Amino acid sequence: MTNAPVMDIKLEEFSQIARAIEAEVARVIVGQTEVVRSVIICILAGRHALLEGVPGLGKTQLIRTLADVLDLKFSRIQFTPDLMPSDIVGTDILEDTEEGKRAFTFRPGPVFANLLLADEINRATPKTQSALLEAMQEQTVTVANRSYKLEPPFFVLATQNPLEMEGTYPLPEAQLDRFMFKVNVEFPSVRDLVTIIERTTATDVPHAGRVADGKQVIGMGKLALNTPIASHVSEYVARLIVASHPEDASAPEKVRQFVRYGASPRGAQALIIGAKIHALLEGRFNVSFEDIQSVAPAALRHRLLLNFEGLAEGIRPDSIVADLIRSIPKN
Repeated sequence: MTNAPVMDIKLEEFSQIARAIEAEVARVIVGQTEVVRSVIICILAGRHALLEGVPGLGKTQLIRTLADVLDLKFSRIQFTPDLMPSDIVGTDILEDTEEGKRAFTFRPGPVFANLLLADEINRATPKTQSALLEAMQEQTVTVANRSYKLEPPFFVLATQNPLEMEGTYPLPEAQLDRFMFKVNVEFPSVRDLVTIIERTTATDVPHAGRVADGKQVIGMGKLALNTPIASHVSEYVARLIVASHPEDASAPEKVRQFVRYGASPRGAQALIIGAKIHALLEGRFNVSFEDIQSVAPAALRHRLLLNFEGLAEGIRPDSIVADLIRSIPKN
């Protein structure tokens, strides 16, 4: 599938395919429109997404559904405290050869897929969590000093439980930064919950069909990267990122009071690429300030590290992002 030449996607095709993906996912996933949109943006960008919410909200089901809709090679890892790095990336094993000798052979782990579901990623130890760092950044795996290339497209869609729940470990900052978006999955409304009950307690359970494939996803991502963005919009993003650091003179009061470290340059990249795809999903070939602001919470909430005072007072990163957007001028 992915070895074929990358398809050239035009703007009209992009919008048509994206709408079809969202519609097909909606046959299985009830509500959660913003969550679905955010995850699709990450996939089309060729980046990774972290979904946080209490168990039972359909995070795993959403990722499985996207794998079916996009016809991607799917793999799932259930993260547990006893999971080892070799259980993720694979390992060398000693085997008998046809010549009657013994030699080490690499057995690939579940990371060798197009769409990897890292389920409840924060239930594993930091050592095991870090086994994904190279794959997420370089799309390679190194075992016994040998590197193996992962087949494109490659995405990690991880789920995690809130840290206050029992048996969880915080993700290392370096790994958090490699997720393009952190998406909060909220509890459904009464109306959505009734629909979920009706769909899941009958014999006729809906299933999603194939809408696109890997080479179309790569083509859509290529179109997104080629989407123009005005210099004053890029400068606005740069000002947002710089102002997220408490030591900067432009930082708003809330940042100076509650933030220990601000967003990294990857945060700026996430804002730009996410805004480009958001514009394309809306049928536009230009990026506006509103596109930047629409993706800002998902792109920045996990990149703002709170200080002790912020943690003690229960400050939500989203409120700091909102304060940044209010405080930083567009021009």
